[in-house]
Amino acid sequence: MTSHASLKRASCLSAGALAMAIAGAAHAVDIELGDTTASLYGFAKLDMIYDVDNELGDLAARPRILIDGQRGSDGHTTLHAYQSRLGFRTATPAGGRQLVTRVEVDWFDNAPEGGDLRLRHAYGSWNGVLAGKTWTNFGSRLGKTPTIDLAPQPGQSKIGRKAQLRYSWGQWHLALENPDPEDYKDGVAINWLNPKNAQHPRGVYSEHGDAKTGLPDLTLRYQSRAAGVDYSASAMLRQLEVESDDGPSIDDSATGWGLNLAARFRASDRLTLRGALTYGDGIGEYLQNNPSAPGYLSQDEVETITAWGANVGMNLRAGPGAVNLGYGISKADLDDARDAGLAGVEGANEQFEALHLNYVWSPIERVSYGVEAGYHTREVVDGRDGDALRLQGMVKYHF
Repeated sequence: MTSHASLKRASCLSAGALAMAIAGAAHAVDIELGDTTASLYGFAKLDMIYDVDNELGDLAARPRILIDGQRGSDGHTTLHAYQSRLGFRTATPAGGRQLVTRVEVDWFDNAPEGGDLRLRHAYGSWNGVLAGKTWTNFGSRLGKTPTIDLAPQPGQSKIGRKAQLRYSWGQWHLALENPDPEDYKDGVAINWLNPKNAQHPRGVYSEHGDAKTGLPDLTLRYQSRAAGVDYSASAMLRQLEVESDDGPSIDDSATGWGLNLAARFRASDRLTLRGALTYGDGIGEYLQNNPSAPGYLSQDEVETITAWGANVGMNLRAGPGAVNLGYGISKADLDDARDAGLAGVEGANEQFEALHLNYVWSPIERVSYGVEAGYHTREVVDGRDGDALRLQGMVKYHF
């Protein structure tokens, strides 16, 4: 822990909807090609980061926070442009409906270190059927407080994209999703707690070599609006399986599940409130910044891990921009894994928290500036904890 820790603590879709989102994009270069409207869009963004404590990466990787007994240097400056984005989308009348496609990339692969090209979105949608990669159908972005740091606040549903086949009717959305997690490789558990390997010193789990993805994940979401409140309710089911004939024969599976509630309320023309609750057993990466894996292997049996999270936030328009304040927490229950004597469990991540305060403004259209302070904490099973303060600024040019 650093000497100033106490001071910091005190101071610190339906196809129609998709088509409308494409057609109504504020920052895009539109081209008419026969019946097709094609749009090129994106932005160039510079992130300027100062980590008051140890370096957390190009985005705030909370498992990197140093805890009691760990040592490292304080004060690190990072400038990068990896969040810069380029996208292409189309909308075409087809069979009396809109056929929508979208492909989008940035340079944030292998996060929390950027620099490699990453496919963010690649999908098509027609007549209520979406196929490709886009935002997971579990949860929604209604509870997401805008942050300058690319790392979302913990506790909400997964703010990430997965390959999927989705069907939408009215306010209901049902999807089969890729069962492989796509988390940041140094962010949270990749898949399974592996009893054969020691715990990574920064709390990152290794994947069990015999983990199997036999079935796609199933997600269901209902999203609507009532009494001025936008809200969503979601559920998820998944299979966690290990199968191996090498050495002792292993063939066992367990069912993981998750629930999410999210809401956004426009209290006035200037003030918007939002929040979300997420809970599940074997939920894994579907809980944003889950400290733990979805499960582990104990005596040749798959055991699931319960985890929960919550976040709240506000957006207040002020002057040429808006103030955003948000808090999030995610926590895993590792008591059973501890009782089972799992290797390295005493140093396993158990809780993450984050508090963000920022101001983002636009002096003219297509130009955005922002400043942010982010306070992050990490706690492990044996009670050790740590915190980190990150200061960040940005310049963003849209086209």
